[in-house]
Amino acid sequence: MEYRLVLLRHGESEWNKQNRFTGWTDVPLSDKGVTEAIQAGVTLKDKSFVFDVAFTSVLKRAIDTLTIVLEQMSLKIPIYKDWRLNERHYGALQGLNKTEMAKKYGDEQVHIWRRSFDTRPPALDKNKVIPGEPLCESLKDTIERVIPYWQTEIAPQVKNGKKIIISAHGNSLRALVKYLENISNDDIPNLEIPTGKPLVYELDQELKPLNKYYL
Repeated sequence: MEYRLVLLRHGESEWNKQNRFTGWTDVPLSDKGVTEAIQAGVTLKDKSFVFDVAFTSVLKRAIDTLTIVLEQMSLKIPIYKDWRLNERHYGALQGLNKTEMAKKYGDEQVHIWRRSFDTRPPALDKNKVIPGEPLCESLKDTIERVIPYWQTEIAPQVKNGKKIIISAHGNSLRALVKYLENISNDDIPNLEIPTGKPLVYELDQELKPLNKYYL
């Protein structure tokens, strides 16, 4: 028996549009992001996809993307929202323009902050975060919350034959893709997941990828 799983990075957000580090800041979709979400839903429906269960983060850009997709597909299904699917926390970089940071600190340093496996960005002041919120995260930190959630909450439903869509973020999905495909720490910086493009995985009985493709 083979399983199929759909991953969807939210549509473009207002801060994606402005080239800002976003992280846990709860910004809305841009007009383009709404259009991307609509198109994702239309494409999934045209390709005869259906879902039984959906998972998303607690951030509205991912929730709104999922809501739009399900509306386009005329689906009403259980939706599970969890902070463990949130974007990587960019600490003190959140809200700052990536180009301006590159001019200040250099392209290489900004690339390391954005794409490295275990380098954390500058931390937030601990007095400026809500209780339980991290001060900053590396991709490694993100993996350490995403994968246990996958193993305990999502994978069992996949194995039970549920058709699942996950609407999340560039780095939380990179974390899951790294795990599913066993991508090395050295190679993961090269992985980019585009906004609003459904990524389909066909998985074997052990939930190892047999095939993957974008719609």
